[in-house]
Amino acid sequence: MLLRALPRRRAAMLACALGGLLLPGRAARADDAQISIDNFSFSPPMLTVMAGTKVVWTNHDDIPHTVVDSGATPPGYRSKALDTDDSYSRVFDKPGTYRYFCSLHPHMQGTLVVQ
Repeated sequence: MLLRALPRRRAAMLACALGGLLLPGRAARADDAQISIDNFSFSPPMLTVMAGTKVVWTNHDDIPHTVVDSGATPPGYRSKALDTDDSYSRVFDKPGTYRYFCSLHPHMQGTLVVQ
């Protein structure tokens, strides 16, 4: 019984440890916040940070992607096309909810909450 339960316990501990990283309401530290672009998605898809945090998007896909503000016309921010391992960063000083997407692949969307 103990041998059968052990993998389940490890899985539960891992899920708890990783769950804190993936919860949408979790605030990041004052350090740079990282958003990965991989497999045609932004990860995490929702991130909460404190005002004044620098957010860095890094493309790990083998095709270009962009980061474009989807909440304003014209966009309040827009990256150039990011090739593999290219990054785009921006400091978010004002609290609010910022939605963004990839203009090359509009189904790719993310949300940043600044407190």
